[in-house]
Amino acid sequence: MKIQTIICFFLLLFSFQLSSQEWQQKIDAEVLAELELGATTEVIIAFKEQADLSAAYQLKTKKEKGQFVYEQLQKVSERSQMSVKTILEEAHQPYRSLAIVNAILVDVDLKLAKQILAQTTVKNIQPNPWTAFDAPVFDRSLTTTARGGDTEWGISNIQADLVWNMGFEGEGVIVGGQDTGYEWDHPAIKEKYRGWDGENADHNYNWHDAIHEIDSLHNDTIISPDNNPCGLDSSFPCDDHNHGTHTMGTMTGGQDTEAGELKIGVAPMAKWIGCRNMERGWGSPASYIECFDWFLAPTDLNGENADPDAAPHVINNSWGCPPIEGCNPDNFELMEIALNTLRASGVVVVVSAGNSGPGCNSVDDPSAIFEGAFTIGASNRRDSIAGFSSRGSVAVDSSFRLKPNVVAPGVGVRSSTRGGNYATWNGTSMAGPHVAGAVALIISAAPHLAGQVDTIEAILEATTLQLLSEQDCDQYPGMAIPNATYGYGRIDVFAAVMRALDVVAVDEKEAVKVALFPNPASESIWIKGWTGNAEAQFTLFDMNGRKLLSHPINSVSEKIELPVVAKGLYHYRLEGNHLLKVGKLVIQ
Repeated sequence: MKIQTIICFFLLLFSFQLSSQEWQQKIDAEVLAELELGATTEVIIAFKEQADLSAAYQLKTKKEKGQFVYEQLQKVSERSQMSVKTILEEAHQPYRSLAIVNAILVDVDLKLAKQILAQTTVKNIQPNPWTAFDAPVFDRSLTTTARGGDTEWGISNIQADLVWNMGFEGEGVIVGGQDTGYEWDHPAIKEKYRGWDGENADHNYNWHDAIHEIDSLHNDTIISPDNNPCGLDSSFPCDDHNHGTHTMGTMTGGQDTEAGELKIGVAPMAKWIGCRNMERGWGSPASYIECFDWFLAPTDLNGENADPDAAPHVINNSWGCPPIEGCNPDNFELMEIALNTLRASGVVVVVSAGNSGPGCNSVDDPSAIFEGAFTIGASNRRDSIAGFSSRGSVAVDSSFRLKPNVVAPGVGVRSSTRGGNYATWNGTSMAGPHVAGAVALIISAAPHLAGQVDTIEAILEATTLQLLSEQDCDQYPGMAIPNATYGYGRIDVFAAVMRALDVVAVDEKEAVKVALFPNPASESIWIKGWTGNAEAQFTLFDMNGRKLLSHPINSVSEKIELPVVAKGLYHYRLEGNHLLKVGKLVIQ
C-alpha cells in the first residue's frame, strides 16, 4: 500500500513538473525572466486557432472579400479568446484584442501569466519591444515653403502624369498609411483626407492612434508639446515626427499656389486615411499590428462599430521592425498573419525594403521580408539603384526569397512636412509611396481590379522598366530579370494602366456581345450589342494614353462622331453599371 502511495506521489510530481515545463515553453525567456523578478510587463498573447480565409480568394469584389474576412476573424477570436478574456476581466486587467492575428495585448505579472498559459487555446506569450523604424537617409535635406509650377521628378519618372492625361488621378480610391502620423490639415493633403468634406472634419473611420503610452527609450515620461506634440490616443490625425506627412504627400499631395499648381502626389485625387503606429519614430509589434487590425475594418473614434467596407484599397508601410531591436521570429509570424489577412480582404500592402544596402541579404526586417508584402527598393533620376537601398535575397528566415519586388524613385524626393513646409528626403520610405500611389491610379483606371491584389501586383511587375545589376546575390544573377537589386525593375504606371485596361470585363457575357461598328471606321461609329438598359460612357484614347473623346451613351441607336485625327490605331473604353470593355479602334 505504501509502495502504491509513493508511486502515485512521484507520478503526480512528475506530472506537475511536466506541466510546469510545458507552460515555461510557451513563454518568451526574456519575458519570463522579467516576470520572475516581480515585474509587470506588456506582452502579446497569441492563440493557436487561426481563421481559414482561403474562400476569400474565390470572391469577386473587394467588398465581398473584406466582409467575409472580417466575419471569419471575429468568429475565431471570440471563440478562442473567451477563457483568457474572462481571466483578465476577473483580474480587472485592461486589454486590447487584435482579431486580425487572434491575439491579445495586455500587461501581466507572473501569476496572471501562469493562469493564461494554462488555457489550452493559448499558443504562447511574446514580448512587445519598442523598435526604431528605418528612417530616411538624410544625404540631402531641404526644408522650404511651397513653390508651384513643377511636377516632381518621381511622378514624371514613373509616367504618372501621362495617366493623369488619360483622365485618371486616383478618383474613387482610398489610400491608407500607417506611419508616424499625419498633419491632416497641411495644405498639400487636407483636401485629400477622407474625413474632410470641404467645411467640416469627421475623424471617425478615417483616423486611428495606436500609441497609448510614451516609449521609455526616449528617456522622458512627461507628455508635452516639446517632447511629444501629439500626446497619446490623439482624436485627430497628428504627426510627431514629419515622416508620415512626407509619405502621404507623395501618395496624394498637391496644392494650388501663387506660382502655379504644386504637384507632389502620384494620385492627387485619391482620398487617404491614416493610423499612427510610432511614437516619435519608435513603434512595437503591437502598434504595427493594431494599425493593420484597424485598416481591416476601420472603427469610430471609440474603437467601436467596425466597418470593413471603409477599408482602404492599398496601404503604405514605410517602416521596418528590425531584429536587433527585439523583433524576432515569434513576432515575424504574427505580422505575417496580419499582412496576409489584409491581402485576403483585397488590400494591397506596399512595404519599403529598408535602407541597409548595398550588401546582399539586407532586406531583413518585417514586413518587407514576407512573401505577401509588395516590397519596394529605391532608385534615382538615372534609374540606378540607390546605394542605401536594401537588397535581397531574404536570408533572415532562411527562405532566400526574391526581394525587392520592384523599385521606385527614392532619392531627392520632395514632399510635405509639418508646419505647411516641404522637404527633400532620400530613402526607400520615399519609394514605397510612389508605388502605393501607382496602385491607386491603376484602380482608378480599372475599378474592376479593386480587391484583385495578385493581379495588380503582377501587372506592376510585368510592365516595369527592366534594369540589370552587376551584383549577384545568392541564386539571383544581377544580369537576369528579376534580380535581387531591382526586382522586376522600376515601375512604369502608365504601362501598368494600359495593361490593366486590357484585363477586361466585370460581366464577361455582356462584354462579348458589345462591339464598335464599323471597325475600321472613318467619321462615326455605333455601339453594336448595347442593350440600352443603363447609361454608358465611351472614351477614346490615342496610343500614348491621351484622351481624345468622352461621349455619354443614352440610346441603343446613338451615333458617335469621331474626332478629326490621323489614321491609325486607337484605344477605346466602354463602361456602364455592369459592363467594362476595352479594345482597339482603327481609324482610316
